[in-house]
Amino acid sequence: MRHLLNPLDFSVEEIDQLLNLATDIEHNPKKYAHVCDGKKIATLFYEPSTRTRLSFEAAMLNLGGSVLGFSSASSSSAAKGESVADTIRMVSCYADICAMRHPKEGAPLVASMHSSIPVINAGDGGHQHPSQTLTDLMTIHSLLGRLSGMTVGLCGDLKFGRTVHSLISALVRYPDVKFVLISPPELRIPEYIREDVLRANNIEFKEVGNLDEAMPELDILYMTRVQKERFFNEDDYIRLKDCYILNKEKMKLAKEKMFVLHPLPRVNEISVEVDDDPRAAYFRQVQYGVYVRMALIMTLLEVEKPC
Repeated sequence: MRHLLNPLDFSVEEIDQLLNLATDIEHNPKKYAHVCDGKKIATLFYEPSTRTRLSFEAAMLNLGGSVLGFSSASSSSAAKGESVADTIRMVSCYADICAMRHPKEGAPLVASMHSSIPVINAGDGGHQHPSQTLTDLMTIHSLLGRLSGMTVGLCGDLKFGRTVHSLISALVRYPDVKFVLISPPELRIPEYIREDVLRANNIEFKEVGNLDEAMPELDILYMTRVQKERFFNEDDYIRLKDCYILNKEKMKLAKEKMFVLHPLPRVNEISVEVDDDPRAAYFRQVQYGVYVRMALIMTLLEVEKPC
């Protein structure tokens, strides 16, 4: 039995296999409509979520399985003081696989240590978000035709953005990937990512404060929102929330084949006027997330690919 807690839990070869499976699902959805008949996924979401929770649920339903779970800690026995360890022991009696989102870093790891079913980390605090990373990798590969030889700009909240941390950790395993880290000083990438991931792997990167200057060199621009829920001080949030707003004027500075990604939800960091730009790929990214999670569920449940 395997879990997915960190993007590095899968080798590059395994990720390639999973993305190939997701691509086949994209092009042949009917072939996979019953491969998980009788299987159940439990979505245990201690934090609010729209895309990730519904994406996992849609993925299992598309495979012929069914769904149970909760969408907030207040609607679960966590509100009565039940531990993560006890919750997963109980859920293991009801479901075949579990996707967990939790505000505390390491909670899905704790769950995996007490679980008799595969556990997928669907986001733990500001730490990791591996299924979003797989979605991002599929999106980039579909748009550019490769996961190597590119310059990726990551913009906004790089301190608390778990999607950013996971994506960097995954992309450093591919050749000739460079990063431009665009943020205010208060929201710079954490030291452990800078030292233990980027510098430890001799990855070329630079940290800048100006989005306009970075735009012309990027192949991918990964925008993030400034996350109000990660701030202890509302004044700091208000001061930083409008640091970077992508609009049509900024898009004029970009390459013709530069694509914009965003894990969503957005607040105002991407103007709605950008939505009609063919380089705006964040809603396509959402659709890829369903295919990737279908492939991930099949992989962790060891469901055979249909002929």
